Amino acid sequence: MKGKAFGLLTMVSVGALVACGCAKKDMVKQDEPLASPSAVTAAAPAPAPQQPKIAEQKKVQNAAPADRDLQQKAAKEAAAKAATAEQVQKELQTIYFGFDSSKLSDEARGGLVKDAELIKKLAKETVRVEGNCDERGSDDYNLALGEKRAKEAVQYLTNLGIPADRLTSVSYGKEKPVAPGHDEASWAKNRRDNFVVVQ
Repeated sequence: MKGKAFGLLTMVSVGALVACGCAKKDMVKQDEPLASPSAVTAAAPAPAPQQPKIAEQKKVQNAAPADRDLQQKAAKEAAAKAATAEQVQKELQTIYFGFDSSKLSDEARGGLVKDAELIKKLAKETVRVEGNCDERGSDDYNLALGEKRAKEAVQYLTNLGIPADRLTSVSYGKEKPVAPGHDEASWAKNRRDNFVVVQ
């Protein structure tokens, strides 16, 4: 009886060892593809998917000089426009008005004709017409008169072909005198329209 039990125990032990060995073998088999260098090489992506990245980099490299050229061209154009605007600003003529009047004199009309030609040289900049008065009269009166003077100039420039959306007007009344005196010579200089190029 003891011999049978011992034999049975031996068979169970051998069976367990065989089973463990098989399980271990299976685990090794499952791990082998991950550890095997050939398996890693096979699992790695083929060179073909990398080719679009290389092509994309070449496109960027090829586009970069074109972008630089565009940027340089835009910078040159901006500099040329700024230089033109600055030159036009220097050449725009101030026009003057009679006492208590917004009527354009012949001399003022001649100045506006020259100003219109200058404004046409601008790209897209607008011109602000600033109406001014001498010190006589109330603040409200002079603001209204300065506005009339500015609008007369805007209307005349529009008639000369300057688009209305390129012109704005403002009145400063007697707040911005250029001549500080209290005599007719100073007052004549202060009754004016200035022209400012707005970037």
